Amino acid sequence: MRIISLALNLPGPAALRRLADMGARCVKVNPPLGDAMRSYTAEGYAQLHQGIQEITLDLKTDQGKVRLHKRLQRCDLLLTSFRPSALAKLGLDWAALRARHPQLSLVRIVGAPGPLAEVPGHDLTYQAEVGLVPGHALPASLFADMGGALMASEAALQALLMQQRSGRGSLHEVALSSAAAWLALPRDWGMCTPQGAVGGAHAGYRMYACKDGRVAVAALEPHFAQRLCEAAGLLQSGSPPNLMSPQVHAAIEAWVAGMTRRQLGRLAAARDIPLHTLR
Repeated sequence: MRIISLALNLPGPAALRRLADMGARCVKVNPPLGDAMRSYTAEGYAQLHQGIQEITLDLKTDQGKVRLHKRLQRCDLLLTSFRPSALAKLGLDWAALRARHPQLSLVRIVGAPGPLAEVPGHDLTYQAEVGLVPGHALPASLFADMGGALMASEAALQALLMQQRSGRGSLHEVALSSAAAWLALPRDWGMCTPQGAVGGAHAGYRMYACKDGRVAVAALEPHFAQRLCEAAGLLQSGSPPNLMSPQVHAAIEAWVAGMTRRQLGRLAAARDIPLHTLR
């Protein structure tokens, strides 16, 4: 599969990296001033572009457009991250591309679907919109961008399958806000809220302090919860107690607090309990 990408910043290059890893021949087109992502993280930029052919074209000039379209004639898929109005100005909207390159598929990464694609936004605003930024602290990672990259690589695979069947290209739109909404579904269902089983209400699925650090305990399933309670001396008549009760939370918290990371690691390996210690 031959792919040309005009997509800058994180989602496009991340999607292109995954497609290159699956065997696609990938060319990344940079504007004259380059991709701003390099200034945010030179290390990340290098990792995502390893093995990717990079060229520079000024698509605001006739010469740049001619050179791009020559490449598109021998290409299977174009990946973009411009707003629809910007694509139209460059003559790269779907109608124009389909008329000129009927074999070509287009995967366009946008901020939000449909008419909202023209509204400016970024990973932070899309995460905030779906409830993934509950306080004032920034999210732990760029989940909308990386989730959107996964969706874009999926869309590229779908386009390839459709192309093999029909011989023609197809249009696929990937919205970063939709990626954020997909990642937020467990929270919407209540699973990750403080009252949810994986949000802190279950004593077997929590972060605890130990003697020399922290421990992530993930003994959620009944057999793991039973082993955890057995190790902590909390079994009652062979059955684990109610791990949603405050008393069990306090008991496990006190038990973990009296152990070191090394002790917890050895115990987890011996009893097959899912946990991970941190400094």
